Amino acid sequence: MSEPASISLGIATRYATALFELAKEEGALAALESDTAMLSETLAGSADLRAAIHSPVVSREDQGRVIAAVGAKLGLSALMANTLALMAEKRRLFVLPQLLNNLADKIAAEKGEMTAEVTSATAMSAAQAKALAATLKASVGKTVKLKTTVDESLIGGLVVKLGSTMIDTSVKAKLAALQNAMKEVG
Repeated sequence: MSEPASISLGIATRYATALFELAKEEGALAALESDTAMLSETLAGSADLRAAIHSPVVSREDQGRVIAAVGAKLGLSALMANTLALMAEKRRLFVLPQLLNNLADKIAAEKGEMTAEVTSATAMSAAQAKALAATLKASVGKTVKLKTTVDESLIGGLVVKLGSTMIDTSVKAKLAALQNAMKEVG
């Protein structure tokens, strides 16, 4: 990991830990989970918001106004709104994506859940997703939430990332393995 990336991750981890512990003390983990999900969704869907929090040209005050407006629009809890205001004041909003990922991981761990990133060639039906989640739960012993994406280049099959484990059953990977085997023969 590069030095700036590790510094950003360190900053995000410290803010996430403090925010998580405060929410836990106040019994506000459900509100924190809701705030985290809404902010993640908003950040993913708004290029303007991502630009505002990452741009060194945008002043602290403007970043503070932007994040306060977003917080008010989403109806964020006072704890999250105050943390975001502090981050804007300290010019730390650029770590917001890492902070949200870290918070989601901490909340999931507290609830005994894991998130699996599933990439499939076609969109999975609800029944397929439920069956996959049940299979993964049996494997790891924790409730597994699925974060699904579609990548048609896989041709068929799935790529599942669960923690540090990756399972690739895609046709694309099998064809690549077959191609490598054929190179070794001929």
